[in-house]
Amino acid sequence: MVTVPTVGLSGEYRVADLVEAATIDAPLALTGNASQAAVPLFAARQDVTDGVLLSGLYDGVHGYRVAVLGREELRRVGESLSRNDEAWLPTGTRALVLGDHLEPQPALRKAVAARRIALLRSPLPAVALVRRLQTVLLRALHGRVTVHGVFMEVTGTGVLLTGPPAIGKSELALELLNRGHRLIADDAPEFELEDDQVVRGFCPPLLRDFLEVRGLGLLNVRAMFGDTALKPSKNLRLVLDLRPLAEYIADDGDRLRGARTARTILGVDLPQITLPVAPGRNLAVLVEAAVRNHLLERSGYDAAGDFIARQSAAIENT
Repeated sequence: MVTVPTVGLSGEYRVADLVEAATIDAPLALTGNASQAAVPLFAARQDVTDGVLLSGLYDGVHGYRVAVLGREELRRVGESLSRNDEAWLPTGTRALVLGDHLEPQPALRKAVAARRIALLRSPLPAVALVRRLQTVLLRALHGRVTVHGVFMEVTGTGVLLTGPPAIGKSELALELLNRGHRLIADDAPEFELEDDQVVRGFCPPLLRDFLEVRGLGLLNVRAMFGDTALKPSKNLRLVLDLRPLAEYIADDGDRLRGARTARTILGVDLPQITLPVAPGRNLAVLVEAAVRNHLLERSGYDAAGDFIARQSAAIENT
């Protein structure tokens, strides 16, 4: 059990943020529909007060924000639900995590759906899961999160490369290094709030200087490219999400403006662009172009808007 003092947290910290932050230390998977990812664990700065219980083994008494269930805890919950015990879930609990690859009973699925409680699973044993989730949540409460991806400085801009495993993030980072850009952190960059609207990223000490590439193993970037190929920290300005081409086509992205969304990290909305990955596509060039276009947009120029205006003028003149 961990109790924390009052700490600052900007915006909502949701189940989706926990799932992403725990990717390395405590892999989690939602068992219900996607709406569970939006369940807030910590609603706002004033919501995190003295005595908040972050995570612990479910005991039916303490209102852990994230309660972990092993086999015995899951059995007790099942018994409570069979008795229609309305007090089975303590006040304050917003997510249940089943360890040991356990499957939730149908009654549990129904009960959490009725209360808008997120239900997740993990392959880790329950006791180990509690310890690791405590670490992840404490980082978040102190305004720091770990995001799976590669954080780089491209054309002077902090860019986070994200995407599913084996999509080619590290290989892309290696190509960008060859083109003169700089690495900040591979695999597990950490981010913290500079102020309410600025997120700054840096590399954990253990990973500093290293880049892991499938087939090559660990590479020491400082030894291979020199000190100038590395940067200790950078403000995050743009997220580039790598996705298989089939996924991109299925989403039917906007051909004029591209697949643009917002990515929320520590309560700050950041622009995110989805880049489709397919054989023959030069991703390094696409990343550079995306960053340059982003810089133009920040200066006030909109290429798609410019084209639409030209087209409208041409139509009016015909």
